[in-house]
Amino acid sequence: MQENQQAYDRGITIFSPDGRLYQVEYAREAVKRGTASVGVRTDQGVVLAADRQVRSPLLETDSIEKLHRIDDHVAVASAGHVADARQLVDFARTHAQRHRLRYDEPIDVETLAKEVTDYIQRYTQSGGARPFGVALVIAGVDPDGTPRVFETDPSGTPYEWTATAVGGDRETLMGYLEDHYREDLDLGGGIALALETLAQTDTDLDADTVEVTVVDVESGRVRSLDTDEIAPHVAELNLETDDE
Repeated sequence: MQENQQAYDRGITIFSPDGRLYQVEYAREAVKRGTASVGVRTDQGVVLAADRQVRSPLLETDSIEKLHRIDDHVAVASAGHVADARQLVDFARTHAQRHRLRYDEPIDVETLAKEVTDYIQRYTQSGGARPFGVALVIAGVDPDGTPRVFETDPSGTPYEWTATAVGGDRETLMGYLEDHYREDLDLGGGIALALETLAQTDTDLDADTVEVTVVDVESGRVRSLDTDEIAPHVAELNLETDDE
C-alpha cells in the first residue's frame, strides 16, 4: 500500500484512487508558503498590493519583485516560488505583445488570464515536468474601460474576483476582505482596503516593505506607487510599525 501511495505521490500524470493529483496539491502548499499579495477591484480601477519581506539588512529591497507590469493596462501580483512567477510573467508579457502585433489592440484581461492558465495546465498533465508552484493575481482595465481581477491556481484554473488574496494566511486575508469589501469603493478606498488586509498577517508592515500598483479606469495605465505615496496611507491606517 505504501509503495502505491508513493507512486501516486511522484507521478504528475497519475490520479490517486480518490481522484487527486498530489503534485498539484504540493504546488498549492508552495503558494501558501509565499508572502501575501492582494487584489481589489473598484469602479475607478484595480489595486494590487504585496508584502515584500526583507530577510536580511544586506538585501536590496528593490530586488524583491512581487508586482509586475505585463502591458500598459495589466499588472500581476505573485505568491509562491519567485522563479516560477518570473516564467509566467515572461509568458504573459510575450502573449500580450503578440496580441497587440496581431490584432493592433491591447488584450483584454480575461483572455490573458485564460491564456496563462492554459499554459499552467499543460504542466499538470505532462511527464517529466512539475506544476508551477505559484499563484498569480492578474488585474487590469479592459479596452472598454472595465476593471477586472483574476486569480490563477497551480491546477490551471482561472477565477474572477471583486477582491482576493494569495499566499500565506490566505484564509485570514479572505475573511477580512469578505467582511470589509464594499461595491462602492473608490480607488483610494481600494488602496486602503488592500493595505488593511495585508496588515492582518503576522509580518510587520510599513511603507518600505509594501508594493502597491494601480490601474485606473481614467488613464487605463499601470502605475506603481512610490514610498512617499504609500507612507500617508500606512500612517492614516495606523499600520506603521512602532519602533519602540
